[in-house]
Amino acid sequence: MRMIDIILDKRNGKELTDEQIQFVVDGVVDGSIPDYQISALLMAIYFENMTVKERASLTMKMMESGERLDLSDIPGIKVDKHSTGGVGDKVSLPLAALVAACDVPVPMISGRGLGHTGGTLDKLEAIPGYTIEISEKDFIDQVKEEKLAIVGATGDIAPADKKIYSLRDVTGTVDSIPLIAGSIMSKKIAAGADALIIDVKTGAGAFMKTLEDSTELAEALVEIGKSVGMKTMALISDMNQPLGNKIGNSLEIEETLDLLKGKGPEDLHELVMAIAEYMLVLGEKAQTKEEARQLLEDSITSGKALDRFKAMVKAQGGDERVVDDYSIMPQAKYKIDLPAKESGLITEMVADAIGITSMMLGGGRQKADDLLDYSVGIELHKKVGDQVEEGESILTIYSNSEDIDEVKQKLYDNIHIGDELIERPMIYKIIE
Repeated sequence: MRMIDIILDKRNGKELTDEQIQFVVDGVVDGSIPDYQISALLMAIYFENMTVKERASLTMKMMESGERLDLSDIPGIKVDKHSTGGVGDKVSLPLAALVAACDVPVPMISGRGLGHTGGTLDKLEAIPGYTIEISEKDFIDQVKEEKLAIVGATGDIAPADKKIYSLRDVTGTVDSIPLIAGSIMSKKIAAGADALIIDVKTGAGAFMKTLEDSTELAEALVEIGKSVGMKTMALISDMNQPLGNKIGNSLEIEETLDLLKGKGPEDLHELVMAIAEYMLVLGEKAQTKEEARQLLEDSITSGKALDRFKAMVKAQGGDERVVDDYSIMPQAKYKIDLPAKESGLITEMVADAIGITSMMLGGGRQKADDLLDYSVGIELHKKVGDQVEEGESILTIYSNSEDIDEVKQKLYDNIHIGDELIERPMIYKIIE
């Protein structure tokens, strides 16, 4: 078998066979296929797409290229969640604690942020001492004991995906639906959960800018999950403005804890609850969403969900006092308000641009090896639909430098005040 023939078949719109896909994955892992040929195939896939059968085959071959976690020792139905990423998207943090407090095991393997989207692991590392690298045995034992763990990739999971993703990033093929779907699902299947819910973001701050593209991706992810026997569903949620009120690593831990204390912002609370309801149904702890909602609300009012989060922090070496004392986390030197230049209605807050301002302050990475400043970020006092008066603070900038004119200008350029508002739902649709 020759790689050039596989490239030509896909370029000409043919469906690749299981054997051809296996040949490609093997060659990626052992280095026998040069980067330029892998890149050529990725571009052919970008333009010619892949069938449902090809997508499932690619996913499974990438998953089988490395280790697969065996979570069978953990009692119950293990339910995981994945987000395609957004600005202020700290959903996984309170969500995992809420679901675990309702006795559903949540073994969550998460990632880091890059660019304007934050990473769950980066946020957790704002907690002094918290370690995201634990052994497979400790991971399993912790989920058994505490019902949850949030860690980085354990073992050698989907090594083929790591190489393919690095090439997609530099060849203009990142936004290929079959390649995104294969990347996500190969890692999630290898992670060993029984059920998975995927939050596909759509809009300015998301990877998929249109509802049409987001729907196609969500359907592809669910189809792959079904094809390998994993209970899988997806929802499509809005990312045209930041989620919640706080953007930045320490700030998003604060907002997570606020939510678990019953004081979180409404939009974040509603999205977390919507996803958690489905996780409880998938985990067979509730028959209906209404029953699940009651269990979840009870876990907040009783303090059980907050206790689960605190137990996870302690188990992974973090300073559990953070639950009651946010100042334990890194704190910015300056808090600088951004006043409105005119009165009116907030009609738009461009999510990706606001995420970029947090990155400019040092809260995100422009390159994978950039060091983070956990203390910086943005706290919104107004959201889309809110009235603001001239001179009133729209937001507060948390910074370790007073020289932030460029940040201020970018915020002004991307927060629009006017009269007409475009109403957008929090959740557009559910793919079951």
